[in-house]
Amino acid sequence: MRKILLMVAVAMLAALVMFAQDKGGKGGAKGGKGGPPKNLKVLTPENYMDNMRAFVPALGLADKGGCNFCHVADDRSADTKQEKVMARMMIQMVGDINSKFPDGKVHVTCFTCHRGSTEPSTAPPAAN
Repeated sequence: MRKILLMVAVAMLAALVMFAQDKGGKGGAKGGKGGPPKNLKVLTPENYMDNMRAFVPALGLADKGGCNFCHVADDRSADTKQEKVMARMMIQMVGDINSKFPDGKVHVTCFTCHRGSTEPSTAPPAAN
């Protein structure tokens, strides 16, 4: 368990360093970095950036184009990439799962299944 926590902490630190060095990303709809988020359907303005930063290590996006894996480079608010549409569904799924725990704590994250990969690393049970 400690090894997993250490791996998550190192991945989060690496993501923070990567974002701190980002010089020219585009935020919002067509605005520059730091612009207000546009077209939020699942996340809130208060939690979207923390979630975006968590996706990089959870899905191994650092070597797959970072934000552009899910977002259109010139218009991050666009919903034209299937990866973004799927990410929204997965965020809702994780929220639904966590809402079922009576203690109110986060038990499931993207990393729970993805383990640093864009494809889940766990296989669903076989259908009968």
